[in-house]
Amino acid sequence: MTTYEPLYQALESRGWAVCDDLAPVGLAPRLYDEGQVLWRAGRFRPAQVGRGSHRTRQRTLRGDAIFWLEPESTGPAGHEFLRWIDELKAALNQTFFLGLNSAEFHFARYPAGTGYIRHVDQFRDSDARKVSITFYLNPAWPADAGGELRLYATETAPLPAMSVLPTQGRMAVFLSNRIAHDVQPAARPRWSLTGWLRTDVANAMDRR
Repeated sequence: MTTYEPLYQALESRGWAVCDDLAPVGLAPRLYDEGQVLWRAGRFRPAQVGRGSHRTRQRTLRGDAIFWLEPESTGPAGHEFLRWIDELKAALNQTFFLGLNSAEFHFARYPAGTGYIRHVDQFRDSDARKVSITFYLNPAWPADAGGELRLYATETAPLPAMSVLPTQGRMAVFLSNRIAHDVQPAARPRWSLTGWLRTDVANAMDRR
């Protein structure tokens, strides 16, 4: 059985997977530290909803601030994460023939009391986003702090199939066009790396 075999099986059977040992050991705390430095330097901006000229800031829908990982502005841990994501992308292509050829990721910081309403990640007018990934960074996250990612089996399913506590090193991977999800408010700031594997070249029009 390969390292990614449980991931493959879960994606094929239900469209989502939650793994605690998928990413390289020790990467999550180093990413958390890099995110803290960027936050203190004022490098984050409020996240938006929508696409292109229709993007807007709506805090009642989405409360996080983000920083996009770019080669020229990403630290050593960010570069290591992106290299590993390229390996994961190649493995998913080999198994599922998805045609993935790019990736885009950002740090996401949700202040206490904020979340993200239920949605799917694939835009109505673009099917480029194929696989969504959220990698949790907060150390020592208590069970009563909230902040769960709730995954729904379909876009219209009335109840979540799973609630994912944002434990450091945990990763949620799901199909962007099928799995609706939301982020529940938390009692403390909630940190993650979030992004998508795509079948086109990521561009600023889709970034929000």
